[in-house]
Amino acid sequence: MIESERIILIPLTYSQLEKYIRNDTSLETELNLNPTSRTISPELKDAIENTILPNVADTNKNYLYSTLWTVISKVDNMMVGDICILGEPDAEREIEIGYGTYDEFQGKGFMTEAVKCIIKWAESEPKVNAIIASTLKSNIASFRVLEKNNFRKTGETETLFNWQFTIKQG
Repeated sequence: MIESERIILIPLTYSQLEKYIRNDTSLETELNLNPTSRTISPELKDAIENTILPNVADTNKNYLYSTLWTVISKVDNMMVGDICILGEPDAEREIEIGYGTYDEFQGKGFMTEAVKCIIKWAESEPKVNAIIASTLKSNIASFRVLEKNNFRKTGETETLFNWQFTIKQG
């Protein structure tokens, strides 16, 4: 668990991920949270079922690098978004993050704060030298989250901007 002034990040266990994709408020009940109007895209459901759950179940891996971390607003006592680390550090000691804020909570700075929390956590991880992310060029809010956290643009494709935050020099 990671805590800041306004939010708490909780890395979900295997059974909590199963409840997350059921989307029947059983996860909120377990975490003593107020229900939220979150929806799960087919892409996220597929990622959880086919990538995240198998990685979290693999006892040879540190599940914190594979699970969904739910972002909870302290004031609302509700899940407001999710952030995920997409696997253990690679050969360059980089981890990649992906994130999303539920519609009703967008534009309130929750994800900017959540990314800041993940940076702080990663700074204490000896195997991590950098955090990378990719955002759609059309998703201004998503890349503003990274800009506000001092990520630098490292490249682009036709549709994506690529970003990096250096924690320590390799």
